[in-house]
Formats: sequence, C-alpha cells, structure tokens
Amino acid sequence: MPAVCFTQTATIEQMEACGAFWPEAHADATKMATLAEAGHTVIGFEAVRVPFDITAEAELFGCGIKAGDLKQQPSVIKPVVKNLEDLEKLRDYKLNEGRISQVLEAVKILSEKYGKELPVIGSMIGPFSLAQHLNGDAWFGNLFTGEEVVPALLDFCSDFNIAYAKAMAENGMDTLAIIDPTASYELIGGEFYEKYALPYQKKIVDAMKELDIATVLHICGNTTKGLSIMEKTGVEGISVDQKVDIATAKGNVENALIIGNLDPVAVLWNGTPEDVAAASKKVLDAGVGLLAPGCGIVSMTPTACLQKMVECAKNHKY
Repeated sequence: MPAVCFTQTATIEQMEACGAFWPEAHADATKMATLAEAGHTVIGFEAVRVPFDITAEAELFGCGIKAGDLKQQPSVIKPVVKNLEDLEKLRDYKLNEGRISQVLEAVKILSEKYGKELPVIGSMIGPFSLAQHLNGDAWFGNLFTGEEVVPALLDFCSDFNIAYAKAMAENGMDTLAIIDPTASYELIGGEFYEKYALPYQKKIVDAMKELDIATVLHICGNTTKGLSIMEKTGVEGISVDQKVDIATAKGNVENALIIGNLDPVAVLWNGTPEDVAAASKKVLDAGVGLLAPGCGIVSMTPTACLQKMVECAKNHKY
C-alpha cells in the first residue's frame, strides 16, 4: 500500500528538520516546496503535497485573514460578498498574484524535482466551502432561503477552482485533493448536498478527467450516509473523517477508493507509535483503500507517530 496523505502534511518537527517554517512557508514558494518535501524525506510519504491551509483562495478575493503562526494555520475572519454586486467585483482575479501564485510555483518546483518518481498533489478548498468563506455567516441562511447569490457564487467558485486546478496541472500536478469541509453531510444533509455541492464538485472532477488528473475529495465529519452521493462526483478517492466506520463506508460506494482515517488528534498527535500501530491495524483490517489521517495532520504531531503510520501502510498485504 502506498504511504500517502491527501490532507495537511506539515509538522513542527519537519519544519525544524528542513529549515522551512510556518507562517513563512504559506507565502514563499521555495519554503513551501521545501516543507512539502519534508513529508517525503522526513516522514516517508510517497507523494509531495501543497499547500498547508485552505485560505489562500479567499485571500485572493480580498477576505480578511487571521495570520497563522508556527503552530496554527491562517483562517478567514472577514467575508467580502453580501450580494450579486459584490460578486461581480471579484471576477477580474489573476492567478499570478498573492499566495495562489506561490502555490503554483511550489507545484512547479516539486514537479521538476519529483515528478518522475512521486505523485505531486495539489490541494484546494472546494467550491461550497469557498463560497462560505466569501459569503461568511450569511451563507447557510442564504441556502435555506434560496437567495439568488447562492447559485451565482457556487458557479463562480467552481469556475475558479477549475482555472486554478488547470494552472496547477500545467505546473506539474498529477493529483488534485479537493478539501470541502463545510459541505459535510452532518451540516447540510443529503438533499442540500445534491443541490448545492455535488454539481459544482463534479464540474471540477470532470475538468480534471479531461487532463487525466486523479482526484480525491475530503469532507469533514461523519459522511457515512452521504458517501454514495459524494461518489457521484466521479472522484477516484474519498477521504473520510475518523468518525466514519471504514467497513460501512466501503459498502456505501461502488468504485471510489476509501481513504483514511486515523484520528489526527487522539491517535497521531496524542498517541504513541504503539497506539498508531493498533489503530492502523484496525483500519487496515476493515479494508481501507489507502491508510491516511482522517483530517489534516496537527502541526505538533510527533514524527515517530507519522513514521509508524507509513510503516504500517507499507507493510500491509492486500
């Protein structure tokens, strides 16, 4: 089994080992690539992945961002879209500006170094969650009342996602991780997912299929009941939260690979390598397609625990 991670990979111990630290590595392509590389050279992941957060997209469009630090990722604190008029002001964006440009350059650096031997994973926030970042606290209320800004914003976000993903592909990305946390079945249920998330995620996946780019979708929370709908996006892999039972998840999909789902806090961060081995065995015995964290790796996670997860994956016999 390949040892990979489709969610956030960086840790403080990796930063210390390679000399590239947050928050600088969020905004500098060379440092970003160096820290992403540490996931391979220090931990043993058989892929390299950027970036480490899901706020660069919102920042590009002018959202207020709370800067991260050595331990914490940046977060969105101020939306920019209240209505259709606000949305129109965002359409003249440029991918060669801001942190987005640095992510693209980091993809290129990693592809030039590792593209022939390792998958280069590009990650981005999904259209539903990006729309929520742009619209802020009003987003879910607007969904329930059917405001006209909702479909317009989702169309805009998914079109942006496609343009961004194509730019990543041009720079050497061969696998796309779509991280869409607020599209969780636990938050919006199946009916709203089918209406407001599925069509827009599928647009991205369809565009990537034309470029022969593999896609993985990660959504937080207990998505068990929504997996069959998520599979309709056409993704090759679905990354599931630690709340999901792997055996049940496998029974809820036909073709998608189920990826996960070690608890990133209780097991990987606060556990021991022995705890990781026991949890890995349980997930592997349940038939997971790829062993991985159930969400982004906590920056304080010990290297030894991540290395044990890698060891368990590599030693697994199907």
